[in-house]
Amino acid sequence: MAATGDVLTSQDYISHHLTHLQVGSGFWTLNIDSLLVSVVLGILFLWLFHKVATRATSGVPGKLQCAVELLFGFIDHSVKDVFHAKSKLIAPLALTIFVWVFLMNLMDLLPVDLIPYGAQLLGVPYLRVVPSADVNITMSMAFGVFFLIIYFSIKEKGVSGFVKELTLQPLNHWSMIPVNLVLETVSLVAKPISLGLRLFGNMYAGEMIFILIAGLLPWWSQWALNVPWAIFHILIITLQAFIFMILSVVYLSMAAEEH
Repeated sequence: MAATGDVLTSQDYISHHLTHLQVGSGFWTLNIDSLLVSVVLGILFLWLFHKVATRATSGVPGKLQCAVELLFGFIDHSVKDVFHAKSKLIAPLALTIFVWVFLMNLMDLLPVDLIPYGAQLLGVPYLRVVPSADVNITMSMAFGVFFLIIYFSIKEKGVSGFVKELTLQPLNHWSMIPVNLVLETVSLVAKPISLGLRLFGNMYAGEMIFILIAGLLPWWSQWALNVPWAIFHILIITLQAFIFMILSVVYLSMAAEEH
């Protein structure tokens, strides 16, 4: 995958697969590949679930409808166990988070060179296809959850209640307001940061292992290592999607509770 006729070293191979297709510079650099794959997977999710919803039948369901109903029931049950306030937003949000993150994680199971090599044939030099291995994507989703935390806190407690929660806890005395504000602000900001970095770290590590395996010689050693790791990685991508979803619901539940 080298741009020149030189022999591609292991370092070049790894560096190539970890390079994003970008536009812009500095702070305003955009990883076009991550954005494109994320949007395509989001559209795929919406189309698929809309198709199932419009063709749903009360009789014997098809395999796809059965799978979606099982998933919906699982998410709904998980949300009810965690979120005790009343909101029409939480269950659809949790379903969207789980399926969208799962689909992004699932891209890690595609052969490492499959899509990037096809893109190179079309003149695209770089293409990373696992959006959840891009910290910009995971942190943007995490900060979306953060803004919802602020929204639910103000909605349930009012502006004054939200301010009191930041300034009068855990030490309920006016003289401790500066200390409380620092502690609560750090705790509040740590939620989206840990949420986004956890997903990014796990998926980046998984992607790196696949790349390292793909660079091994002889070729048959790749299959000997790739297949077991791919089977194990199915558990990881599902678990990480669930953790991101359930922690988002937990944080929103905490925001909606009176303290």
